[in-house]
Amino acid sequence: MTKVYFVRHGKTEWNLEGRYQGANGDSELLNESWHQIEQLGTYLRAEGIIFERVYASPIKRARQTAIELWPYLVGNPQLTLKSGLKEFALGKWEGQKFIDVKMQYPELYIGFRENPKLWDGPQIGAESFEEVIQRFTNTVHNAVAANKADANLLFVSHGAAITAGVGALLGVPLAELRARGGISNTSLTILETMDNEHYTEIIRNQTDYLSAPKSATDTI
Repeated sequence: MTKVYFVRHGKTEWNLEGRYQGANGDSELLNESWHQIEQLGTYLRAEGIIFERVYASPIKRARQTAIELWPYLVGNPQLTLKSGLKEFALGKWEGQKFIDVKMQYPELYIGFRENPKLWDGPQIGAESFEEVIQRFTNTVHNAVAANKADANLLFVSHGAAITAGVGALLGVPLAELRARGGISNTSLTILETMDNEHYTEIIRNQTDYLSAPKSATDTI
């Protein structure tokens, strides 16, 4: 049984401000985020999980999260950057505030946040859900195939990419990918698989190891 652990990067300045970052926009991790990454690392170490490999998005906020988390991981796992774990490329939206996007692109906003069947990314130079799902799930499938059958693998990625990719691994229909809401900063989502084809969810969006009170700006 292979277990795959998905971590969303620590909270950034643009997360706090309610701005889209996407694959090409980025901002610094908040000071509080370093402590939250430490809390996640402490939790994983206390659980005694031995990790075979760590895979991370090369985008700075995810890469820094993975590097900061790595010393806490039992097993001295190798860390590899994978472009398939990057966030959605969001074209014209990157750097814009959610509230401004909602006013200017109301249908696209609903498509991205609520019903992916309404999403038409090319309108704004963005990726489709199908494109992100393909590269994300290919990365996971290839990683699972390349490691032992009982390996624990950690993937550090981004909120919308994890929502889409994990949903696809679980067989969730496109229109329902957003039905359970988003993924929070420094959260943990765990799946398991016996055949690298069928995946079962163990936990989604766990954050109970974090001491900070929850905020609406934590989740996308």
